[in-house]
Amino acid sequence: MTNNTESPVAETGVYRVRPLVEIGDERLPIVQTLLSELVLNEAEGGLSSLEIRLRNSTGVGGSGNGLAFEDEATTHVALGQPVKVFGGDETDPVELFRGTITALEYVHEEGDDPHLIILAEDALQAARMSRRTRLHPAGPLRDLVITVANDLGLSPVITELSDEVDAQMQVNETDLAFLRRLLGRFDADLQIVGSELHISPRREVARGDVTLELNSQLINVRVLADLAHQVTKVSFAGWDVASGERLTADSNQAADLGVGDGRKGSTFISESFGERVEHCGNLAAYDQTEAQALANTLFSRRARQFVTVTATALGNPAIRVGTNVRLEGISPRFANTYYVTEACHRFGLSEGYQTEFIAESAYLGV
Repeated sequence: MTNNTESPVAETGVYRVRPLVEIGDERLPIVQTLLSELVLNEAEGGLSSLEIRLRNSTGVGGSGNGLAFEDEATTHVALGQPVKVFGGDETDPVELFRGTITALEYVHEEGDDPHLIILAEDALQAARMSRRTRLHPAGPLRDLVITVANDLGLSPVITELSDEVDAQMQVNETDLAFLRRLLGRFDADLQIVGSELHISPRREVARGDVTLELNSQLINVRVLADLAHQVTKVSFAGWDVASGERLTADSNQAADLGVGDGRKGSTFISESFGERVEHCGNLAAYDQTEAQALANTLFSRRARQFVTVTATALGNPAIRVGTNVRLEGISPRFANTYYVTEACHRFGLSEGYQTEFIAESAYLGV
């Protein structure tokens, strides 16, 4: 048995976790009363999505038997309305989502009250819907990203990304797909935080640390150490754009393996099966610096997926994409620190508030 080092999820002994919803910048009692289910999904690459299920009947409170959300002027439940969700302890709620209602669905099943389902996306919805063909000039990567963010009306918060890039062609491609493709080459991620677009290399993402212990805040967990896609190195070959000379690069110690302790997947694969090299010949690099960065990025992605976690925890607004989660009370070889790549904050009247997440680490404990 380990010492419980979990951070408490509430200041008091009672954890009141009903989510708080604001629609049209108002926190309406009718929405809070008729809220039956909420699901918030986020993942690497940005664009969080929200689903809110409301019991659409005024008869729930014993005040008649009409539809509760037909009057958009008073309930603000309408397409295009801003929506925010706050989670965690009701005495100190934390903003989990800020976006815009993009869809409404009416559901009425036999033997049940009608329901209204609200679907929303965060501010990267604008990037998903903006499709362009244009040439971005050569220069620092951060300057290109700032230009795209400004075009979308987003406030960029960028860490590093001083890498020089060649002119980049965006051909009939959405701004979101373009950013994901370009940032992926430099092992960087993007997320909406409040009203800001945060972009940084994976190694610089810092969204806090959380410790979870089995049979306490950690409800269930599944951990997989898999050598199927592990390699000992990644090699790259191409041509220098300016000089026309041949480029070659092998992944090296600069590759970012992320959090955790133990033995790497590349060590296990080398000892068990010998050297395994993944060659990249289908991507282009501007110069030797970009070729090396690309080889390291491709190796890092594989290495960090060596050990993956799928788990459910007591609802915790601190578990977000980019959070480092320490798992304790489980098999010692898997008790480690993992980086969250996907998170789902889920609330229901029967199960309450739970956080499901997927996380990864390049290391397996001994």
